[in-house]
Amino acid sequence: MTYPLAAASVLALTLSACAGGGGGTGGGAGGSDAEANLDGRGPITYVQGKDNSNVVRPLIEKWNAAHPNEQVTFKEQTDEADQQHDDLVQNFQAKNANYDVMSVDLIWVAEFAAKGWLQPLKDKMAISTDGLLKATVESSTYNNTLYTVPQTSDGGMLYYRKDLVPTPPKTWDEMMSMCSIAKENNIGCYAGQHAKYEGLTVNAAEAINSFGGEIVDNSGKATVNSDEAKEGLGKLAEAYKDGNIPAEAITYTEEEGRIDFQAGKLLFHRNWPYVYKLATTEASSAVKDVLGLAPLPGMSGPGASSLGGHNVGVSVYSKNKATALDFLKYIISEETQRFYVTQGSLAPAMEKLYDDPQLVAQLPYLTTLKTSIENAVPRPVTPFYPAVTKAIQDNAYAAMKGEKAVDSAVSDMQSAMEAAGAK
Repeated sequence: MTYPLAAASVLALTLSACAGGGGGTGGGAGGSDAEANLDGRGPITYVQGKDNSNVVRPLIEKWNAAHPNEQVTFKEQTDEADQQHDDLVQNFQAKNANYDVMSVDLIWVAEFAAKGWLQPLKDKMAISTDGLLKATVESSTYNNTLYTVPQTSDGGMLYYRKDLVPTPPKTWDEMMSMCSIAKENNIGCYAGQHAKYEGLTVNAAEAINSFGGEIVDNSGKATVNSDEAKEGLGKLAEAYKDGNIPAEAITYTEEEGRIDFQAGKLLFHRNWPYVYKLATTEASSAVKDVLGLAPLPGMSGPGASSLGGHNVGVSVYSKNKATALDFLKYIISEETQRFYVTQGSLAPAMEKLYDDPQLVAQLPYLTTLKTSIENAVPRPVTPFYPAVTKAIQDNAYAAMKGEKAVDSAVSDMQSAMEAAGAK
């Protein structure tokens, strides 16, 4: 999915409907297609959503200058994530050998791997992930096998008004106790992304995970029906009922919340790193001189952000997999990762860049973002993700609006996931 941000498309927060069936070798383990063309070298095509940050073309130009016999062609998709997803599915199902390497939203990895469409990155196709953030490597892994490598990462952060709150809250309850400050200043207290779309899955998952719950276990089985999950979702529902999350926030995606926060209408706002640049540089921003940043508050310390980002994988149908593997190594190299953050303000997957003094001076949010990513939890890893995210969105939305009791919403969430296959 694509963010409505200038730094663009790092974290996709809208997902298409179910991908459709069939295609591939099945089971995610490989098969004849995965064993073919491992030594193949020659031209390849790289497929990604719209290059809004202008990072893809310069990187490909540099690669092509150094690899005259292994040229990379950029196939640019639309900036709509559901269309990107469906385009990949259609070409996988058609066994299109011209879709060699593709950028894959991390929430699609399990689906594509389970259908046998992604080349397992092991044995002859093994690639080192040393130095990459642990959470990003985990997002590239399905059934203990690496299927992609992390391209960029992302994590949610808490933006706040440091003129009104000199010290940011460390816990959710502490933040709620500060809502009296918002009322005194006639502004809303807190908002994230609460419309019924992928952003609500992110926010609901963060609440559930931050209070010790989980949505699916390591095997992909639905495990959301727990006291911890009910407590986490209950915090969102309670805050909306009490007005600490303002009524209009039930319609917020990333941009609506950002615009209201920048206009000075919110005390606290949960969003992604792209907001930092806009909030500190746009002429209309009312918070540019008072912008504070902190990790998301949790139960007793930093909360569990939903991990965002994109990974890069190789199609099992590629004819030039050796070249494709080298291109993956190029993507995760320090030089490329540094280019992502400096050119596109994209969150790098390489851990040490978050502590680089020069980069931190240029992008001071990196330190907070590192804390966010280190505490991040991937959205549910399951081949049935489209149905799972719908179950989360539908029931979290109903709970926040008071249309369902929280306990019933969580129980219904569990049942819908099981019906979809997450059992």
